[in-house]
Amino acid sequence: MIVITTPTGDIGRQVVGRVLDRGEAVRVIVRDPSRLSARVRAQAEVVQGSHGDADTITKALDGADRLFWLVPPAGFRDADNARRYYLEFTRAACREAASRGVRVVGVTSLGRGYQGEAGLLSAALAMDELFEAGGVPYRALALPFFMENLLLQASAIKEHGTFSMANAADRPLPTVATRDVAAAAAALLLDTSWSGQARVPLAGPDRLTPDAMAEVISDTVGRTVRYHQVPLADFQAAMMRRGASPALAQDMADMVEAQNNGIYDAEPGNPGSVTVTVTGFRQWCQDNLEPAVRS
Repeated sequence: MIVITTPTGDIGRQVVGRVLDRGEAVRVIVRDPSRLSARVRAQAEVVQGSHGDADTITKALDGADRLFWLVPPAGFRDADNARRYYLEFTRAACREAASRGVRVVGVTSLGRGYQGEAGLLSAALAMDELFEAGGVPYRALALPFFMENLLLQASAIKEHGTFSMANAADRPLPTVATRDVAAAAAALLLDTSWSGQARVPLAGPDRLTPDAMAEVISDTVGRTVRYHQVPLADFQAAMMRRGASPALAQDMADMVEAQNNGIYDAEPGNPGSVTVTVTGFRQWCQDNLEPAVRS
């Protein structure tokens, strides 16, 4: 039995589909079952609740031997310190997985060797340490910046020909597509041969700066698109004006600062230790961003 968390999220939804395609027994944990596709409701067992809740995760892991784990975003307005949130959300799952010998495939960040504070990324890395210290059989899918984050910029690209972030305009920003993350997660869940603990770093084939991304986007959407780098302090202040808690705004700013300082290059191992995924940035823009801009 494979248990899958966040089955209505971008990655979890794709993982569920891939695992069901292989005819595996699947159980999903979801707060609102009405958000599940008709296929998932028909073919998977459904446990309603939060996978951060001890009773819910205990029920979901009964008779299971594999778990896909992804910590969902905290509430925008009342988010607590990210590290505390990640660890408290994960603690019950870690305890249950360890006691039952459940193998866990988790979504985390590249950059384990980074020495500074990295907000949400540090929180994800602390989550890895919790699973490992608990003796859980664990594969950590260590990831850089999601290409899908740029879908939030579709309106600005369409209306103004710009997209904006606080990431350095001239520093390469490794990226990955969620479809490649889901493919890697499903492959590990379906592989019954592995044991122990290991990191699985993934990144797309490109190492583009945001300025270079703008050139690719321009070619894809057929108009000039420019990148605007927002000062980090302005980025943090804008988040708080939109209602983010001070803790979340700080954690987001720390994350971007770490990205600008090279956290994704800090992962231990040689350059060949990062698996290059299939989807390049141009292909992703053609398949995903261009339709979003046109709509």
